[in-house]
Amino acid sequence: MSLSSEIARILMEMLADSGSTEIQRNELAQTLGCVPSQINYVISSRFTPEHGYIVESRRGGGGYIKITRLQLDADKMIMHAVNSVGSAIDYMSCRAFVLNLTQQNLIKKEAAQLILAAISENSLRPLPPEYRDTVRASIFKQMLLSAANVNE
Repeated sequence: MSLSSEIARILMEMLADSGSTEIQRNELAQTLGCVPSQINYVISSRFTPEHGYIVESRRGGGGYIKITRLQLDADKMIMHAVNSVGSAIDYMSCRAFVLNLTQQNLIKKEAAQLILAAISENSLRPLPPEYRDTVRASIFKQMLLSAANVNE
């Protein structure tokens, strides 16, 4: 198992009971025998809004990182995803959102497949590259809202 996977596993275990955990990055790094930046990498790549997490941090001597797994009802979770997208988004970030929402049974597998097809690079190929992520964000948000209404 890679170090990143081990760090993620430990953090997931810490989140399992309450859905939230606070860590001191330096202490965890020392326990695992790695550098603190490795902890940062895992948190920034695996505990993102796209994956259904909120990460807060406080710097300084008593600083900490707080990771919270979102425990929202379906409508609020969809709205969190829509609001997290911003004005532009790449395909891989959209895919992470879709997979997370599908795993939580917030959108159906068929809707997920349609969303991914609509926002794919092939679908947006006629657009100049500099506009694709902006158009993708707009399409993605509208499709999420529609998929949420279909599930009702």
